[in-house]
Amino acid sequence: MTDTQVGIIGAGPAGLLLSYLLHLEGIDAVVLETRSREYVEQRVRAGVCEQPTVELLREIGVGARLEEEGMPHHGLSLRFDGEDHRIALTELTGKSITVYGQQEIVKDLIAAHVGKGLPVEFEVSGVALHDLDTERPRVTYTDAGGNARELTCAAIAGCDGFHGVSRPSIPGDALRTYDHQYPYAWLGVLARTPPSHEELIYTRHERGFALHSMRSPEITRLYLQVDPGEPIENWPDDRIWTELRHRLETSSADFVLRDGPVLEKSITPMRSFVVEPMRYGRLFLAGDAAHIVPPTGAKGMNLAVADVRNLARALAPLVRRNDSGLAESYSDTCLRRVWRAEHFSWFMTSMLHRDPAGDEFAERLHLSQLRYVASSTAAATSLAENYVGLPFDW
Repeated sequence: MTDTQVGIIGAGPAGLLLSYLLHLEGIDAVVLETRSREYVEQRVRAGVCEQPTVELLREIGVGARLEEEGMPHHGLSLRFDGEDHRIALTELTGKSITVYGQQEIVKDLIAAHVGKGLPVEFEVSGVALHDLDTERPRVTYTDAGGNARELTCAAIAGCDGFHGVSRPSIPGDALRTYDHQYPYAWLGVLARTPPSHEELIYTRHERGFALHSMRSPEITRLYLQVDPGEPIENWPDDRIWTELRHRLETSSADFVLRDGPVLEKSITPMRSFVVEPMRYGRLFLAGDAAHIVPPTGAKGMNLAVADVRNLARALAPLVRRNDSGLAESYSDTCLRRVWRAEHFSWFMTSMLHRDPAGDEFAERLHLSQLRYVASSTAAATSLAENYVGLPFDW
């Protein structure tokens, strides 16, 4: 049996960032992860960092590589009716976003843990949570060497994603669940080719939504709206590039889509999901374990960062002095931001996607909204303010 102050389930950006924030507060934590270090460092996920996320990583001393390799963006493009409309993020808000892959943040945080000798156990199995409604909850698991282990904590942080063990460890009647399924999915492509545009392009087209993004000066990330049940086998590389050209083209000849070798492709259904509260006893949920947003608003990883910033501040007085004030308000504090992000992500998703049911009334409404955002400084500012990230203390 091992004692620690906080047990953290999951070594994604949420779990690792929480562990490091607690370390800076002088609080001991152990991170448990079922996957290998190599897997979590290579797992490609979101790449848009809001300004508050970037500032936090700089502030705690893990932003050096982000500063060197991250790609700051001061605007984005909304493309519809064959025309391109730039939303000047920095001009409207004084802030920007930075494109820097989630897996790169994970690498930086793991390196920081290794440099400080902070414990992260990879390739564990059989993780189970116990005694959550007591002041000494426990985690049992089997370590990478096959040894049965038990971790006794003052608190447990469930940072293990939507499919992890943390949320299912809470009695079902203790949670309220909100789950909204969208009638479309994204076909995501990672291609070895320089980006075709210096900024992100969000496109609404009669054939469906498309997104042009990037992960580095050499790697482009692209998405197409498809049906949720669409087999990936129906999308050979040539068809993907042809469809991207159809949807991303404009009435001018300024934009030329660069193609290249497809490194990865997958189809991901889209959903909005929230559980309330984000706490049960001494178990605190953070990130995808508590909420999912459709990726259109680029909010998922940034919400997780905001969660664990709040959680680190709540756990410090709880484990030091048994002061539960901030711990008791943790869920309400996080959910205010979560629901704002859920609404913005729903708004962006609805506005930009083609309704597969062919509801022409809805189509007209969404096009009207796009035209308003593209022509109104007030509407564009609202979109920009939400996109670059509201202050953590909002």
